[in-house]
Amino acid sequence: MGTIVLSGPQNSSLDGVVQDPDGAEGFRTGGWFVESGGQDLEAWNELALADALGAEAWLLGRVSYEFFGTRWRPRTGALADRLNRMPKYVVSSTLVEPEWDNSTVLGGDALQAVSRLKQELDGEIVVPASYRLARSLIAHDLVDELRLVVFPVVLGAGERLFDETTGNQRLRLVDTRTVGAGLVYLHYEFVR
Repeated sequence: MGTIVLSGPQNSSLDGVVQDPDGAEGFRTGGWFVESGGQDLEAWNELALADALGAEAWLLGRVSYEFFGTRWRPRTGALADRLNRMPKYVVSSTLVEPEWDNSTVLGGDALQAVSRLKQELDGEIVVPASYRLARSLIAHDLVDELRLVVFPVVLGAGERLFDETTGNQRLRLVDTRTVGAGLVYLHYEFVR
């Protein structure tokens, strides 16, 4: 049985905003990832590589799938090679022909498809970014772990990983450490 992990790593501002970290969406507070990550991004990249190497597969929403695919398909190097080779599953009602190697579209009832995937795969099924998908998976008790990297910036507005629909969630702290000099890594397990 697989373990669904929100990671990749999952990035957040200090006030919980996960929206538009690179600024590509045009959100007014977007672009905070590079601006507030600075020199710590080298250490963040090492964490991202370790996360990818430990994953059995990636599970993404369509928007995140297209973003990561455009970014990583043409690249080489340890992280790019791993992401391009690993199995990727995309929850989408509109994507028909995925362009990124080793990709499968999960159409129909997304929650049933993800539940089946969790039963069929062994190891970690990592959900990078994809906060809308993550919210739905959390609401339906399908997420096992959260690995969050908190960036030292307060944005004041934007979409958060946990919103009003996720309800009361109990988590247990597994690990915490600094990444570089200014980022904080938090690893939690969901308590059932």
